[in-house]
Amino acid sequence: MACSCSQRNRTQYEVVTPDGAVKLTSPSKPAADAVAKRYPGAVVREKGKTTPAAQPARPTATS
Repeated sequence: MACSCSQRNRTQYEVVTPDGAVKLTSPSKPAADAVAKRYPGAVVREKGKTTPAAQPARPTATS
């Protein structure tokens, strides 16, 4: 019988530097945290999600 490992929906983590480069994609959060320490300003996020800083600002309504 084949392994069902690939059928699970596992969370992936990315290490992203301030310039937007992805340095690592891993299912292990501790591994991603360890790699992020090597890059100043790097953040760990779930793959496919964007950080609030990466989203364009919405215009504000003025009265």
